[in-house]
Amino acid sequence: MASPYAGGVQSPSPAAAAQQQQQNHSLAFRVMRLSRPSLQPDPAALLRFDPRDVFLPEDALTGPDPSAAADFLHSILHPPDPTATVPGEFTFRDRFLIRDPADALALPGLLVLPQSFGAIYLGETFCSYISINNSSSFEARDVVIKAEIQTERQRILLLDTSKSPVESIRSGGRYDFIVEHDVKELGAHTLVCTALYNDGDGERKYLPQFFKFSVSNPLSVRTKVRTIKDITYLEACIENHTKSNLYMDQVDFEPAQQWKATRLEADEHPSAVKSEIGDLCKQPILIRAGGGIYNYLYQLRSSSDEAGQPKLELSSVLGKFQITWRTNLGEPGRLQTQNIHSTPTASKDVDLRAVKVPPIIYAERPFMVNLCLTNQTDKTVGPFEVFLAPSMTGEERVVLVNGLQKLILPLVEAFESIKFDLSMVATQLGVQKISGITMYAVQEKKYYEPLSDIEMCHGLTAGVVALDDVIWPAVG
Repeated sequence: MASPYAGGVQSPSPAAAAQQQQQNHSLAFRVMRLSRPSLQPDPAALLRFDPRDVFLPEDALTGPDPSAAADFLHSILHPPDPTATVPGEFTFRDRFLIRDPADALALPGLLVLPQSFGAIYLGETFCSYISINNSSSFEARDVVIKAEIQTERQRILLLDTSKSPVESIRSGGRYDFIVEHDVKELGAHTLVCTALYNDGDGERKYLPQFFKFSVSNPLSVRTKVRTIKDITYLEACIENHTKSNLYMDQVDFEPAQQWKATRLEADEHPSAVKSEIGDLCKQPILIRAGGGIYNYLYQLRSSSDEAGQPKLELSSVLGKFQITWRTNLGEPGRLQTQNIHSTPTASKDVDLRAVKVPPIIYAERPFMVNLCLTNQTDKTVGPFEVFLAPSMTGEERVVLVNGLQKLILPLVEAFESIKFDLSMVATQLGVQKISGITMYAVQEKKYYEPLSDIEMCHGLTAGVVALDDVIWPAVG
């Protein structure tokens, strides 16, 4: 049954239809989906061809002297004729002048109602107009109506008139109502409509009818996680699987409790004008129909780093996305993704890192590297030995330890840190790296991974003559 309010009607299952015929019910349900209309352009108005488009370049009509193009084209299309006249100004404005009844064909300005049940997507609101009709010649009394949505996991009650039954539905009459349901599951759904009523003979009858539909996924969210030292980067790619454009009102990443997220965006063009109105009325991001994509990038840091708390083992759960969108005519949709996980990294008992390196280092002059050792366990660790390990490749190191080759560090209490300086010296010029700083636990007899390489600034020779000692040539 077609309806001016919505697309098509989902017919009841064969079993329900057979049962209805056997019992000869007086009542019957009709279900119509309520969905927004769409613009229906006339195909003849999509392209209005003009012969001038063939001969003239694209900017001929908007150039400084369009009359020259007009004269040239007119001489080609129309041979000289004393009675012929060039109509009006030769610009794009005359495309809007109606010289022929066919020129009036364009968007009719009318909205076309859906002619089918249409696709239903996860995150949308399913809205139905349900009518129960009395097609018999008798009155149906004390009608109890129920409407439910049944999925593979649950059964959701949408309407129940048990406490206040419909007193009467006369012969040829009907009772109408509207139900809404926020679609939160994928797959097969069944709208179950039931009626319990007294027919003309006073017999109590039960009428069930089933209307099935399927829910699809409107979009997909693909994620990539990369961890670089203490920073985790999360990239999310959102792809549109629907047949209409999606305007993303909100794409927010809600990090887990131990994370703090910052969205990374490209720098705006210098010509972009910022205003308070522009910030308040932010344009939604368009993801085009049929496979359009948009990428988001987030930077995640441990929330304990900023608070100065000890660095504990982080959970693999990063967080989840909250996504809201609208279609061409403003139909809303909302989705929440599942928790996004990262690859768990093994936590270190102790963490050694460089805090400060001199900005300029002179060749063959000692310099200090400030280091920090952090105990990330709940017990006391140490003592430790810090030294420069030999190169694994056999190459001679350019930056060496100055003085004692091993530095002894005391015990470190639980979740505490100690800072110390290591004296080093560079033996060659150029951009060099400090590498091979290794730590050894004396009691556990355990070697830890060497400190990551530290790149130094360009070295300077120790024999540079001071500016005051330079002899300048005499002048005049």
